[in-house]
Amino acid sequence: MAYTAITASTVLLGACSEPEPDAALADYVQRLERTLDQAPPEIKVPELPRLPPRSDLRLTLESSSLGTLDFLSLTGCAVQVTIGKRNSSLGIMASASQRLLLELEFLQLAPECIAFQRTQGEETLANLLQSAHQLKQEQLPALIFNATLASPEYRALWRPPEELGDYPANTSSEPLNALAAINASVSRWLSGDYSADNIAFEIQLSEVAQGDGGALLKALALQARWLHSADALLDMRREKGPLCQGLLRPAAVDTLGNVIRKYFVGEVQPWSAGLGRRQHELLPLLAELEQQLNTALPPTYQSWQAARNAQLLAWADAPRRHVQALQTTLEPCGGLTGRAASVKNATNPEK
Repeated sequence: MAYTAITASTVLLGACSEPEPDAALADYVQRLERTLDQAPPEIKVPELPRLPPRSDLRLTLESSSLGTLDFLSLTGCAVQVTIGKRNSSLGIMASASQRLLLELEFLQLAPECIAFQRTQGEETLANLLQSAHQLKQEQLPALIFNATLASPEYRALWRPPEELGDYPANTSSEPLNALAAINASVSRWLSGDYSADNIAFEIQLSEVAQGDGGALLKALALQARWLHSADALLDMRREKGPLCQGLLRPAAVDTLGNVIRKYFVGEVQPWSAGLGRRQHELLPLLAELEQQLNTALPPTYQSWQAARNAQLLAWADAPRRHVQALQTTLEPCGGLTGRAASVKNATNPEK
């Protein structure tokens, strides 16, 4: 994993000139620096996991014999029109989502035509359709993958914005509803119900493209970066010895308590909680589709998925790790009462 090293003071200047959601974190870390009288540690900025190129994700599927079939021989079958559309120049050049919808239409209509051809004694034609139908059933997870997880719309969902603005306060429920609807459709399709609302599906994909997966990754990375810096400051202070020794209570204890209560609990944690809520709203919907299509995911996608999940796990755990670092630092002062005790409680999110 590549990293860029920068100092806390450099980033703080940037945060002051262009306020971002992590400005509260930058201010909190700066106050910790002053309170603990520690030089700012080096901050490591992790690169966000990037999706592989589209050409490395798209699955190439075996063609069926329907491409050479004279669809005029299917007179009397509704699937005749579907095959004509998929064999046309427009059908051949169709987007992955349109190709999926055409194949779903074929899967839905073909059985009736197969049965009809057998009643007409057209066993060869019926067998040809049956073979094509079986192949498309086997290819369905891959067809869905190309139309969803490998699509431009899902790619846009994971694209990080240049600026976070007031994220996550500016999020919408529309991408969540669209993801849930697509998941429900995929579940039906994989269970053998091939009906589809073509217009609704395309609208849902366009709403997915407005999703905030990339913004969430960027925000969690920013949070982890600042809290890692704060943890390093606390580690450096503990290396000098306990904050409190016997009855000796430095003035920094009360100052540190005020900084934690006002700037971490009061300002950082509300933004952190918003990120946590959005993570629990968005990511399970994405994971659900990935699980449904697990057998079709290409190695390139699986590698990106593993890197993304590992980063998410580490970044999302940053607040808990920081609370633990605060508790460890304040533990030698745990016998004190009053304001110090209230600080210890403030660092525990369960209280």
